[in-house]
Amino acid sequence: MTSLGITHVAYILSALLFIMALAGLSKQETAKYGCLSGMVGMALALFTTFFTVNSSIGVVLIILAMVIGACIGIFVAMRVQMTQMPELIACLHSFVGLAAVLVGYNSFIEAGDPQPELMAEYNTHLAEVFLGVFIGAVTFTGSIVAYGKLNGTFKLRIFKSAPLQLPGGHFLNLAALVVSLLLMIWFMAADVAPTTPLVLMTIIALAFGINLVAAIGGADMPVVISMLNSYSGWAAAASGFMLDNDLLIVTGALVGSSGAILSYIMCKAMNRSFISVIAGGFGNAPVAKKDEEVGEYHEMKAPEVAEMLKNSSSVIITPGYGMAVAQAQNAVATMTEKLQARGIKVRFAIHPVAGRLPGHMNVLLAEAKVPYDIVFEMDEINDEFEETDTVLVIGANDTVNPAAAEDPTSPIAGMPVLEVWKAHNVVVFKRSMNTGYAGVQNPLFFKDNSYMCFGDAKKTVEEIVNNLD
Repeated sequence: MTSLGITHVAYILSALLFIMALAGLSKQETAKYGCLSGMVGMALALFTTFFTVNSSIGVVLIILAMVIGACIGIFVAMRVQMTQMPELIACLHSFVGLAAVLVGYNSFIEAGDPQPELMAEYNTHLAEVFLGVFIGAVTFTGSIVAYGKLNGTFKLRIFKSAPLQLPGGHFLNLAALVVSLLLMIWFMAADVAPTTPLVLMTIIALAFGINLVAAIGGADMPVVISMLNSYSGWAAAASGFMLDNDLLIVTGALVGSSGAILSYIMCKAMNRSFISVIAGGFGNAPVAKKDEEVGEYHEMKAPEVAEMLKNSSSVIITPGYGMAVAQAQNAVATMTEKLQARGIKVRFAIHPVAGRLPGHMNVLLAEAKVPYDIVFEMDEINDEFEETDTVLVIGANDTVNPAAAEDPTSPIAGMPVLEVWKAHNVVVFKRSMNTGYAGVQNPLFFKDNSYMCFGDAKKTVEEIVNNLD
């Protein structure tokens, strides 16, 4: 078999491993093997590409790039917290977008002047370059804005969580698309493609990416991150076309399509329009004032919560981003074991967008060794709350807000939520009475069967555990 044939076989195996990775990641039980499959596939793809390089200088540069990239990746992976994963993903998406832009310009420069007999191939290549640079530029700046919105420790605070609405924002987006299309016609119509329309389009696409994501409120950023993931996939696929790399095309298509499907699923979970995600500027409905209250709350201390749990026959725990911030998952797992030892039925209810990324809570619970068979998605457990004695809401807010189901004027009206208020008793673990990420007051806190347990979730749960003995 020739070296080219070996390369194609290796790329096919890598593609199959990537597909297996996606299949494995679809279930908690197989997620570990899915990650391993993806890692092996990527390693195979990297080494195959490495051995196809004929230039000694190219080999040195690739080795240098791989060493630098590996060192940075290991350093970041060792330091990043689970709560920082969304902004890390946004940052990585920006690199993919920037790479697509650089690959596009390099491909354009290397193409040179066209040969008359190869004009069809040349025009096709120009279209690939133009689209690849456009998608990459939008992904690059859009991901940077998403990073700024998500990173609470971002010192400059250039991009705040609140949506930034420019006058005529949607018109500007439409104008950017129309002008970019006209520039593409100019770019491809000339006998020799000029550089000017490509540069002008790049500038427009960079600004377009900023306006597209800046106009979206922080509460909807999980959907935006998923959509940017899709954009990065299509940018990678475009780079594959420019480089004539089949594996990059397949991998990009997998990432792009899976990201789009995930975005659609999340939009349904948040009652958002999928088209509005692509258009930008959604999630901007007026929100309740942060100090607005709708009644009086009842407070309960940790020892009282422990006593309530002892007298319960069934308990559902609903975790949210607050549990992740407090790193309370291990304490919650210990509490679960203590309750089960008493013969109490314990289950977990997970909202599709609990935390800041889909699967965030599932990963934390798996990390704490919580059994998979007691962790249920919203659709599987929502009908069980009415027959549940006690629900513990640990750090969740918007995903358990009854206003979504009961108040048609609420900014989150229609959003599917966990109907925890239907249980006999609800205990909400929070640091304060502040609103959630959507900035909407939660009537759950003031219901007659609801109690507030203030303090750090980890310390509070640990105190409850001590009182369960």
